[in-house]
Amino acid sequence: MIKTVEIADLKEIAKRRVPKMFFDYADSGAWTESTYRANEEDFRKIQLRQRVAVDITDRTLESTMVGQKVSMPVALAPTGLTGMQHANGEMLAAQAAEEFGVPFTLSTMSICSIEDVASVTTKPFWFQLYVMRDRDFIYNLIDRAKAAKCSALVLTLDLQILGQRHKDLRNGLSAPPKFTPKHIWQMATRPQWCMEMLRTNRRTFGNIVGHAKGVGDLSSLSVWTTEQFDPRLSWNDVTWIKERWGGKLIIKGILDVEDAKMAAATGADAIIVSNHGGRQLDGAPSSISVLADIVDAVGDKIEVHFDGGIRSGQDVLKALAIGAKGTYIGRAFLYGLGAGGKKGVTEALEIIRKELDITMALCGERDVKVLDRNNLYKSGLETKPRMAQVKKKQTRAAGA
Repeated sequence: MIKTVEIADLKEIAKRRVPKMFFDYADSGAWTESTYRANEEDFRKIQLRQRVAVDITDRTLESTMVGQKVSMPVALAPTGLTGMQHANGEMLAAQAAEEFGVPFTLSTMSICSIEDVASVTTKPFWFQLYVMRDRDFIYNLIDRAKAAKCSALVLTLDLQILGQRHKDLRNGLSAPPKFTPKHIWQMATRPQWCMEMLRTNRRTFGNIVGHAKGVGDLSSLSVWTTEQFDPRLSWNDVTWIKERWGGKLIIKGILDVEDAKMAAATGADAIIVSNHGGRQLDGAPSSISVLADIVDAVGDKIEVHFDGGIRSGQDVLKALAIGAKGTYIGRAFLYGLGAGGKKGVTEALEIIRKELDITMALCGERDVKVLDRNNLYKSGLETKPRMAQVKKKQTRAAGA
C-alpha cells in the first residue's frame, strides 16, 4: 500500500483501481498532449520568494470566490464521467467538498444527476453548463440547477467541437462501458471497482438520459451527444443564459486577453483562465503562462479564477500570487476519488491545504488573501509586480 503524502501517490493508487479506459479519460489530453504536459511543467518555472524572521502565527487560508466564503480558495472543477472513476462519484465528491468548505462544480456530462447530488448535500453546489443545439434542453437544465438551489453557474465556452483525444478513441470509451473482450478484461482486473458499480444504478449520463428529447437508451444517447455540441456558440448566447439563470455566472475556458475582455463585458461575475486541462486545443499555451496577462488586462473589472495543471498547494499559491482569486482542481481530486472514494477526495483536499499553508508560511505570509507577485521571483514566466500590488505591500509593511 502506498503511503499518500502527495497527489502523485493518489494517482498511482487510482491507476491500479480504476479500469484503464476511465483512468485514461481523466489522465490524458488532446493529440500529442503537449498542452496537457505544459500545464504542469510551466508551474515549475515559477520560483517562490522565501522570507525569514517573519511572524507566521495565526495563519488563515479562508477567502471568498464570487462572494461565497471558502475554507481555502480552491474549488473542485467540473469533470465529465466522474461517476465512472468511482461509483456515485459526483455525489461522494460533492459531500467531501461540502464538509471541507470548498465549492463542488457538477458537470453537464456527469454520471450522477443534478438531483442526485442535491439529494446528498445540504449546501448549494455549482453547476457547469455546456451549450447544446437543443435550446429547450438547455432551458430545462438551467431551471433544474435553479430548482436544486445551485449558487453559481459555470458556463464553459471552449467546447464547441470536441478535441481529439487519442487515448479515448483507442480505448473505445463509453459510459457505461461496452462489453467487448478488451473492456471485460479491464473491468475484471479491477474487482473492487466492479463490486461498487454493481451496487449503483448510476452508470450513464444522469443529466441527459430521460431529460433530452428522444434520449431514452444508450444508442440514442451516443447519437445525441455527437450532434449536440453547438459550433454556433457566440457571446450573444451568454446574454440569454445570464438572464435565464439570474444568479452568479462564471465563464470558463478563457485563454486569450481579447476573449477575457469580451467576457468581462458580459457582466459575468468571474472568468476561469483554462485550456480545458489540455483536452481541447493541443499546442495552446499552458493556463499559468497566460494568467498574468489576463489578470493585468481585466483583473480590475472581473474576478479572475484559474484552472489547469494544479497538482500541489504550491501550484495554488503561485496562481494566487500571480493574481487569481480562486483556483480549481480537476485531476487532483479525481485521483483521490479513484483511489478511495469520498475519503480519497478529502485526502486530496487535505494534501493541497497542508502544502498551501506551509508554503505560504515559508514565504512569510499569514493571510492567503494578500498573496501577490512580490511573493514570486521572475523566472521563466512573466511575474512582474503590478503597481497596485506594490502599493498594497508597502502599506501593509508600514502598518506592521
